[in-house]
Amino acid sequence: MPKVDWIAGVDEVGRGPLLGAVVAAAVILDPARPIIGLTDSKKLTEKKRSLLSIAIKERALCWALGRAEVEEIDQINILQASLLAMKRAVEALSIKPNHCLIDGNRCPDLNCSSEAIIKGDLKIPAISAASIIAKVARDQEMLQLDQLYPGYGIAQHKGYPTKAHLAALQARGVLSIHRRSFAPVRKRLALSDGCE
Repeated sequence: MPKVDWIAGVDEVGRGPLLGAVVAAAVILDPARPIIGLTDSKKLTEKKRSLLSIAIKERALCWALGRAEVEEIDQINILQASLLAMKRAVEALSIKPNHCLIDGNRCPDLNCSSEAIIKGDLKIPAISAASIIAKVARDQEMLQLDQLYPGYGIAQHKGYPTKAHLAALQARGVLSIHRRSFAPVRKRLALSDGCE
């Protein structure tokens, strides 16, 4: 196979929530199979994101997910955990990129050159694609966690610190999937010893 510049777009989802993993994706798009409508996943409806996620997985040259779990977030902090999830996503790609475009202002430690692009998910189609499949994957996990832990409203708030989530945290206590290093969870733990 001739030498080609494989460029991967990389993004993560889930830095702000109080619970669950941070999920990253890396995508190498196929220039011969463009996907219309790629943009920052937060600007799309849930239905549009789902449809685009399917299209990306079908048409991209390769894609992969990476994650950092709650325990890792609490041990190394959310920024480092986000970078670790991105590194894992890139390392899981079936085609090894020789350059990565990373959403944000920091690059993970990779075995290839990389470039951080602020608001990259709005500007670079490969980063948009990564943001979409990471968001869809994490949202699906939140629906599963909602089934396991009813009464917290996880399907609605996806772990973000909404009024409803903070109220459930106060009323019901801390779950094993909550990030203990995050202030609202830490505060609630100080009121009680243990977790549900």
